[in-house]
Amino acid sequence: MFLTELKIESVRNLQAVSLASLQKVNVFYGSNGSGKTSVLEAVHLLGMARSFRDVRVKTVISHGQHDCTVFGKIRQRPDVSLVPVGVQRSRDGDVSIRAGQNSVHSVAELVEYLPLQVICADSFSLLGGAPGVRRKFLDWGVFHVELGFYDEWQKFRRCLKQRNKLIRSGNVAAAELSVWTRDLAHSGVAITKKRSDYYEKLAEAFRCTMTLLSPELDGLELRLIAGWDRTRTYLEVLEASTSSDLERGYTQAGPQRADLRILERGRVASEVLSRGQQKLVVCGLKIAQGRVMSEVRGVPCVYLVDDLPSELDVEHSRRVCRLLEELQAQVFLTCIDREQIASVWPERSMLKTFHVEQGAVTPDNDCDD
Repeated sequence: MFLTELKIESVRNLQAVSLASLQKVNVFYGSNGSGKTSVLEAVHLLGMARSFRDVRVKTVISHGQHDCTVFGKIRQRPDVSLVPVGVQRSRDGDVSIRAGQNSVHSVAELVEYLPLQVICADSFSLLGGAPGVRRKFLDWGVFHVELGFYDEWQKFRRCLKQRNKLIRSGNVAAAELSVWTRDLAHSGVAITKKRSDYYEKLAEAFRCTMTLLSPELDGLELRLIAGWDRTRTYLEVLEASTSSDLERGYTQAGPQRADLRILERGRVASEVLSRGQQKLVVCGLKIAQGRVMSEVRGVPCVYLVDDLPSELDVEHSRRVCRLLEELQAQVFLTCIDREQIASVWPERSMLKTFHVEQGAVTPDNDCDD
């Protein structure tokens, strides 16, 4: 995947930005509050129709404007033509997405055009946040790598919603509950199988990545928690917990309770690792996902890396950059001083740098000037 052109209108303090010379590695530098992170946010809007910083679209749209628009041209493979993609978000919640000459009706369809990985301050929640954060991370990879996952996931969510609705109704017909329980069990097993298949690939890629990033962290381990007692079938667990589910008003066991735990010598990583070590683990997880996608699908994802130098020393920053470069992925990075990236990227000549100041983005002629 490769974004060749980017136009931004009314995204935070970026009123009208046009970048027609995007390269494989793009560095946006400037003082705090200049708008450099907003450029990454705009790319995320183009790929996901939302910000990675705030779920509230009103905070993303420039003050005094009704909507924001991001347009880009994407090359999905070297041998195919560019695809124009545009996303418009309005304060009233309306979303308009187009790819080529067609309207796009779901984010699931949009993300196929520009798969994104984000490394930012909020990424630390992968280690110390709620299980739902890690499920989302895991399912991003499963969605892109395991065929049929999204359809099965939708089926599971529909079954779970109907079963919970019936449980809360106060008038539960045993036969009807049995039907939804059976269908939920079937979809739940299918989802868990796809997650497990992907997890095996991810765990191996993560192990290899962390060996290169931080070999001293040799006690790291990923552990997939299915969401129910795997010594029994999911159907058996659901049937056994029916009375308790009726008392609580919802289905307690299942893939909706799954977790991907990150441990260091058996302990929760977020509780024993330093802030810098945690950032390395986050980078390792994101890079590992990119490696799996590239190996399975033959295409890289696009990385948005906000303030890479923060909490990493020069040597570890260099290791992260080297692995990103080896992925052959397109990368968008931010920093305060461009030398912070230029000094650690494997090939300085590969960098395209942009100075960001008060919402204006200006390309540099040469990184060495």
